[in-house]
Amino acid sequence: MTLLQVKDLVVEFPNRRGTLRALDRISFDIAPGEILGVVGESGAGKSLTGAAIIGLLEPPGRVAGGEILLEGQRIDNLGFEAMRPIRGRKIGAIFQDPLTSLNPLYTVGRQLVETIRSHLPVNEAEARKRAIGLLQDTGIPAAEQRIDHFPHQFSGGMRQRVVIALALAAEPKLIVADEPTTALDVSIQAQIIQLLKQVCKERGAAVMLITHDMGVIAETCDRVAVMYAGRIAEIGPVHEVIHQPAHPYTSGLMGSIPDMTSDRERLNQIDGAMPRLNAIPTGCAYNPRCPRTFARCLVERPELMHAGATRAACWLHDAADPHAGQAEIAAKHHDALAAGERATPEAAEPIVEVTR
Repeated sequence: MTLLQVKDLVVEFPNRRGTLRALDRISFDIAPGEILGVVGESGAGKSLTGAAIIGLLEPPGRVAGGEILLEGQRIDNLGFEAMRPIRGRKIGAIFQDPLTSLNPLYTVGRQLVETIRSHLPVNEAEARKRAIGLLQDTGIPAAEQRIDHFPHQFSGGMRQRVVIALALAAEPKLIVADEPTTALDVSIQAQIIQLLKQVCKERGAAVMLITHDMGVIAETCDRVAVMYAGRIAEIGPVHEVIHQPAHPYTSGLMGSIPDMTSDRERLNQIDGAMPRLNAIPTGCAYNPRCPRTFARCLVERPELMHAGATRAACWLHDAADPHAGQAEIAAKHHDALAAGERATPEAAEPIVEVTR
């Protein structure tokens, strides 16, 4: 059973010089009770994907292709007013900075009560009682008193808990959490992660967790989608993607994480930078930075294909391609990076010399 389906989603930003394609035919789904992590560098399209699902694309941004289906109902073609009862009631949102999500002029209780009454048939007293229960469920101490406090009277971690309570107020079936732990210290991060997992378990809600932190992904998610330049590079179970990455970009991300068990003088890094929207290369968008590039990568875009337990958009896994066997070399190269060793000669050299 699938709660959310995203099919070949395209998001574009037209301007006077042309049209920039920010999301380029991305597809994934989320099941009830599942936590799907979305990870990648800044500019990969993670937050934009969440905004498209919620229906909060800033003009001139628009969904130019594909479909977004929630419980089988298409929602990407709904107008602003038609989306209002869906936002909050069926889709909740948790944003990175809780201060931008909370109105500083209203108490948190008023904001919770208004949200609850907008979506559920309850009176003022019932809504207030429900709001207190939500604050208690999210770990706010003395919720009966704190409900009448203003956002500035809460710490950063407590404000984030209030935002989570707001997201849960109407019992949505899907929660889009955009960097919900980035601004928090490590101990509060752990509490928020535990809270999200508890929500999925007890309420059967699905979560789309957008983050830069692979540690959060490993601790929280069931599956992970790795994004690059508005495309999905790899998607699969968290354990498989982390320990046996099938895409060179995923290997680079994992290789750049500091290893606390080894003594390294220098950290590994991925050379280059994410391409601008008006300069995305032909073929595989990652080819200018990829150590495994060969001729086909420069001219033909790979779609997601089976790569063991995951799916990766990489020609190394095309069974009909003579270079497909080189995927094993790429995996060995990743293992060498993770161990802090020099890559083997066969892994260090490109599969086929190409001239850019």
